[in-house]
Amino acid sequence: MNASGGRYQGWVAGMELRDDWLAQVQEEIIDPAREIIDPHHHLWVHGTPEAPAVYEMEALWRDTGSGHNVVATMFMECRSYWDMDAPAHLQSVGESRRVAEMAASAGPGQSKIAGIICNIDPRLEPGLLDEAIDAHLEAGQGLVQGVRFAGARDSEPEKLVIPGRGAEGQYADTAFRRGLQRFAERGLTFDTWHYHPQNGEYLDLARALPEVTMILDHFGGPLGVGRFTGRRDEYFADWQRDMEAIAACPNVHAKLGGFLMPDNGWGFHQAARPATSDEVVALQGKWYAHMLDVFGPERCMFESNFPVDRISVSYPVIWNAFKKMAAGFSEAEKDALFAGTVRRVYGV
Repeated sequence: MNASGGRYQGWVAGMELRDDWLAQVQEEIIDPAREIIDPHHHLWVHGTPEAPAVYEMEALWRDTGSGHNVVATMFMECRSYWDMDAPAHLQSVGESRRVAEMAASAGPGQSKIAGIICNIDPRLEPGLLDEAIDAHLEAGQGLVQGVRFAGARDSEPEKLVIPGRGAEGQYADTAFRRGLQRFAERGLTFDTWHYHPQNGEYLDLARALPEVTMILDHFGGPLGVGRFTGRRDEYFADWQRDMEAIAACPNVHAKLGGFLMPDNGWGFHQAARPATSDEVVALQGKWYAHMLDVFGPERCMFESNFPVDRISVSYPVIWNAFKKMAAGFSEAEKDALFAGTVRRVYGV
């Protein structure tokens, strides 16, 4: 099944061929005993029968077992394993069911999937919405902790590898907001991702629903392609102000990662070799530093966003980069950034 269709499927299909390319950069593991819960990864089978792209438990365990002390992870919905024979509002339940089955296969020494963030359309009629929530909770075997129904869209979708599926005005939609309130009433969190021109819309949403625990994925999606090619420095100050305003909403938490996708424009996926941790810190450190400053470690969590960011960097290297960027924090703050915030926000 296809995560975002079209060019995304074609891009994903080549990912499994990059192990040798990733192996060009080898680094000593920093602070190897530090406990990590990776709060954001995917599992999938995409591509075609002739050129499949598979990232399931064995691939995940190769990454989580590559040197850092990753004790648990959280699966993030990605339109995999949907049951297309089910009624439309229940098709995504197949993803929760399949991931729960895979989670149960973990053995000694292997990282555990401690939570599932599922896909439910909050705009559903209330009766159907509760039916979908109930179905996911049952299929997830106690692992479903929240929902993501992303708002990502842009005025130039043809310029993006991952154009997103968000509807125009989605965050302001009355039915959408009503659904988020129902998620909160049912004890579920709400994740989303979008692109940086949408940060103002997200701010309005966060202010309007203070009772909803929200998690902002991937820095609010700073773009570096299309009309934003070479222009990140031009809008950095505006992005900083957006993040400061969003951080003033105490119901919002931030995932730090997912910033090495092709549409972020750093270009490592097209380079002769993958990124090093020092390169990630040098290029992106000021973005991480600002998020840590305005949200604080107690509301931030580092995320791998694998296997999507795997197209640019290896798992050992990205966590080395995170540890370098967290080096100046106290032990308690590091504990929050690498595991504690995940446990508290998602209840895992």
